Amino acid sequence: MTASGDGPNDLAGLRGRPWFAANEVLAFLLEVIAVGSLAWWGFTVPGSPAASVALGISAPLVAVVLWGLFAAPRARFTLPLAGVLAVKTVVLGGGAAAVYGAGHPTAAAVLAVVLVANTGCAEFFRRR
Repeated sequence: MTASGDGPNDLAGLRGRPWFAANEVLAFLLEVIAVGSLAWWGFTVPGSPAASVALGISAPLVAVVLWGLFAAPRARFTLPLAGVLAVKTVVLGGGAAAVYGAGHPTAAAVLAVVLVANTGCAEFFRRR
């Protein structure tokens, strides 16, 4: 899950655009936080230890697969913007929901606001 483009040559596109570059770094960090939050939630779900382990492994795995197939810069399948945003909503929103489900509603709300602002800025900058 990366927020940047096609490798070292894409770094040239970040020069002279510090806000874009900073937002791309933040986007990557938020993606990692979302996946980690899904794992954290899964491992802390009440119930049998086997179910917790299964959720702790499968929830982030499903998120990473979805991201790689549909939302990553070099995704296997190209979707229109609405489709990419839908996948981002499921994965990133799922991360915020996982924080909420783990018992931290304030942190979940802050994460959700930052995710929306970051994704909005990222798409705005990418389309310019």
